[in-house]
Amino acid sequence: MSLTKISNNSLSAISTLPFSAGALTLLSTQTASASASIEFTSGIDSTYSSYIFKFIDIHSGTDNVEFQVNFSTDGGSNYNVTKTTTYVNANHNEADTSASLNYNSGRDLAQSTAYQQIAHGLGTDNDQTVAGTLQIFNPSSDTFVKHFISNLNVYHYADLTQVYYVAGYGNTTSPINAIDFKMSSGNIDDGIIKMYGVS
Repeated sequence: MSLTKISNNSLSAISTLPFSAGALTLLSTQTASASASIEFTSGIDSTYSSYIFKFIDIHSGTDNVEFQVNFSTDGGSNYNVTKTTTYVNANHNEADTSASLNYNSGRDLAQSTAYQQIAHGLGTDNDQTVAGTLQIFNPSSDTFVKHFISNLNVYHYADLTQVYYVAGYGNTTSPINAIDFKMSSGNIDDGIIKMYGVS
């Protein structure tokens, strides 16, 4: 492997970079409208080594609920992949009187087929939404488990910002070919989810 040395201070003169973050290819866009869930049941295959989902202003129809994900190996007929996960969150309120960083053991999973929370405390005020990303790695592998990482920020129903770091693996060697996002109660009132392939 050769390294590219950047020796000119002018950004306009740089023709190559010493690294590549990978190109994103937009594969699908779904817009919620009082939706019970948002499913991606096509386009998740061996074409790309990983897939990124971007959440843009996801708004809940019910106050103080969780935004969740689950995976399928049968094209979306069942969302029940066994998962083991970790869940960390940090928060800071608008009044600047409270802030914390927590490992939240009540929201992780240990060999569970349940939906994994990736954000909690969503509000229904017009200005309260969630935004962020989830990435799943090599979902079409028939050899390895399926690692995923999510990073979301929420305007919490109690008027504070919360960031959530959730990671884990789907403990299956079967290819994952569908992914479902939904609230723990009620619907996804509004918002956009985009799916990208990473090359």
